[in-house]
Amino acid sequence: MAYFQDLPKFKDERGVLTLIEDSNPFLPFKVQRIFCIHNPTELSRGGHKHIKTVEAVICVKGSCIITTFKTPGTEISHRLWNTDQCLILPADEWRILHEFSSDAFLIVFASEKYDVNDYVFKTEK
Repeated sequence: MAYFQDLPKFKDERGVLTLIEDSNPFLPFKVQRIFCIHNPTELSRGGHKHIKTVEAVICVKGSCIITTFKTPGTEISHRLWNTDQCLILPADEWRILHEFSSDAFLIVFASEKYDVNDYVFKTEK
C-alpha cells in the first residue's frame, strides 16, 4: 500500500535542507532513475502500475493528488504538497496523478531503469 515517508530535514537561519542520500534508510530501494514532472496541463498522468519498479514521489513545488489502488473500488487519494515527505508507490498499485496546481513540480525516484515492459496499462478503472 502506498504510504508517506518523512524525510530528514535540517533547519537553521539560512533555511531548510531536506536530505536524500544513497545510503538513506528512508527509501526502501536503491535509486536507479530520477525524473521530473513539471509544467502540468489539466490532463491526468499515470494510469498504470509496474511489475518491478517502486517509486518515491516528492512534490517540490505546488501540489497534486495521486490516487492509488490495487483493485477498483479501493482507491485512496494522497495529496502531495510538502517537501518534507515523499509518497512511496509499490510496483503493484495502480496510480493516477491529477489535480496538479499550475506551478506543480514533482521529482520521482525509481528503483529500476526505464523499461517499457515494466509498465502495465489498462483502459478503464
